[in-house]
Amino acid sequence: MASMVGVGLSFGLISPPKPLKTNHPTRRMVVVRAEGGTINPEIRKAEEKVVDAVVVTELAKPLTAYCRCWRSGTFPLCDGAHAKHNKATGDNVGPLLLKKQ
Repeated sequence: MASMVGVGLSFGLISPPKPLKTNHPTRRMVVVRAEGGTINPEIRKAEEKVVDAVVVTELAKPLTAYCRCWRSGTFPLCDGAHAKHNKATGDNVGPLLLKKQ
């Protein structure tokens, strides 16, 4: 079982300004950030970058990359932010790839 020692997560709730009179419901956004040094303290550290792939038969796209470094500007989708994180911290975290079969 993986350990989460040394990794801190912070959660914040951001409320948008009060909407003008519309028929749209109020939306809330949750911001999640990983704080601390590395995201991956012990899993497969001998690998340059930890990337896992899952083959799924029912997907709209042939390949979808999901963020596991918590730094993506398009979270939960991966935007490659792990490369900068890995270079700065010496970590080896990479995306989760869902592949259409």
